[in-house]
Formats: sequence, C-alpha cells, structure tokens
Amino acid sequence: MSATQKSAVSVWARRSAAHGHPFRIVAGNFMDTIGRYSFQEYLKMVEAFHGSQAPGLVLGGIMVDYALSEIPAGVLFDAICETSACLPDAIQLLTPCTTGNGWLKVIDLGLFALSLYDKYQGEGVRIFVDPEKIKEWVEISNWLYKLKPKKEQDKDRLLAQMEQAGRAILSKRLIGVKPQHLARVGKGAISNCPECGEPYPKRDGALCLACQGRSPYIVK
Repeated sequence: MSATQKSAVSVWARRSAAHGHPFRIVAGNFMDTIGRYSFQEYLKMVEAFHGSQAPGLVLGGIMVDYALSEIPAGVLFDAICETSACLPDAIQLLTPCTTGNGWLKVIDLGLFALSLYDKYQGEGVRIFVDPEKIKEWVEISNWLYKLKPKKEQDKDRLLAQMEQAGRAILSKRLIGVKPQHLARVGKGAISNCPECGEPYPKRDGALCLACQGRSPYIVK
C-alpha cells in the first residue's frame, strides 16, 4: 500500500470513528488521481463547477478516468452518457466532450453508465457500476439505491468509500455505437418564424418548435 493509500485509509478511519462507524478495509482500488488531478483537486473542481461535492460527479470522475485509460492514444473520441444526472458534468470536466460541441450525447436511459468511443468507427468502451461489486460498500450502496434519505447519508464516509473503492466497483464492456448515433446532424437552413419572428431551423416545420406549442414558458 502506497503512502497516499495509507493516508486515505487513515482519513477514512478517523471519519468513520468520529461518526461512530466501525472501520474495516475492503479490497479496493485507491484513486490517487482522477485524470491529471489529485483526488482532492478533483473534489475542488467538482465543487466549483457543480456547486457542491456531488457524489454522482465524484463517482463519475472515477468512471471517466477508467474509460479514458481504455481509449488508445491518438484516437479522437465522443461520449454517450446514459443519465442526465451529474454524470454528464464529469465527462465535460475531464474530456473535450461537451453537449455544446456535440461530442457528448446524453441519452437518458436512467442508467449510471457512460461510453467513450472512436467518433468515426464507433468502437469503444462502456463503464458502469457493477451491482455485484458494490455490495460490500455500504455507503455507496445506500446512496446509489437510495436506501437512506439524503439527509441521513454520511457524505464524508460516502466520498471516502468512493476514493477507496476506485474502479473496484466498476465494470467495462466493449461496445460498438449504432450508425444513427454516429451521424452528424447540422441545423440546416435557418429562417425567421412567421409567428414570433425569431430565427429557427426550417427543418422544424412551418413554425419554430416554441410556436408549435413546445415552449416551457408562459409569456407575460
């Protein structure tokens, strides 16, 4: 066990003792770094970007780090995220893939999983939380399966378990992305909406989507 790992165990032990929890080391894969950042540096980035040290974004960083290690050097990749909660932010923090540049697609299947893949060939890797591997990690299980209300969860212990577990609670699968998800779709021709007068993609029809009834707003 490295000095960094021993330090992490010590911190986790102190936190557990302070909260009245018995301390037991479970086999894990300590996260000394996430991407090019130390674990603590990444926590600070998460808080600055997201507003808090969100556990989903912390676990997401570990997942992205794992996926990046499986992508061959020099391969230009895109990303698919299978949930809209927290995980997309981890991808945008640690990779060039964002929703804005179109390299990140959020396909909300309700699954805490992500994929990185060759943007031209579609070959890549999918990383997900393995239900068999997570069983021994009590706080992570409580959080993921919502076995405790959020206010009753021990966030310090949860983050410490994520740091200790690292990739040990994750699994990977090699994947190929379906051709329809590889296609680049531009906006096409732009016109002014006859109803509201704003520029919109003509492919959306005779009126912009807002004027077709899809606006989330009540106009005042």
